[in-house]
Amino acid sequence: MTTLVLLRHGETLLTPGRRLSGSGGSNPGLSPVGRRQAQAAADALAHRGDIEAVVTSPMRRCQETAHAVAARLGLSVRVDRDLREADFGAWEGLTFTEVRERYPDELSAWFASPESPPSGAGETMQQVTRRVAAVRDGLLAQYAGTPVLVVSHVGPLRTLIRLALQAPPHSLFRMEVAAASLSTMTYDEDGTATVHTLNDTHHLN
Repeated sequence: MTTLVLLRHGETLLTPGRRLSGSGGSNPGLSPVGRRQAQAAADALAHRGDIEAVVTSPMRRCQETAHAVAARLGLSVRVDRDLREADFGAWEGLTFTEVRERYPDELSAWFASPESPPSGAGETMQQVTRRVAAVRDGLLAQYAGTPVLVVSHVGPLRTLIRLALQAPPHSLFRMEVAAASLSTMTYDEDGTATVHTLNDTHHLN
């Protein structure tokens, strides 16, 4: 049994306003709140006691979160660029309300189809799914039987959960993955996935 523990990065200054912050944006670091959240996650994972590897998105907010946890656990951090957030094109830095006002047709198409990109030649969710699935397959091969912490973003983490559930693409917009939340899934030897926890934020209280 291989366990993937999914940790979303802590808050940035863009997070409370729910502004889109993808790989084509400003690459913000953690806010003071986000740094506290990262430490709380580190404490929770230290209490869990079984994480043997830490893999993270290259984006600043994830690396800061991952290094806070790894330092607490006495582990090194491996960076995988395919765990980065989607590129939201012209929508970077906007709220969904602002996107709906400025790009209503493109937003409707994006919600309707994983093959539709954000405005400005952003990345489709289909493209995100392909690279995230490849990361998952690599982790399962490299860390078979090992609990691995994956530090990433809303898009990639929702995608991992969706794939584990064998849920349709539109289910991405029906799950919450809050800042510094933890979700857990296991894969048995034949690759069958089971989601055990989703959006656990008890350690932040």
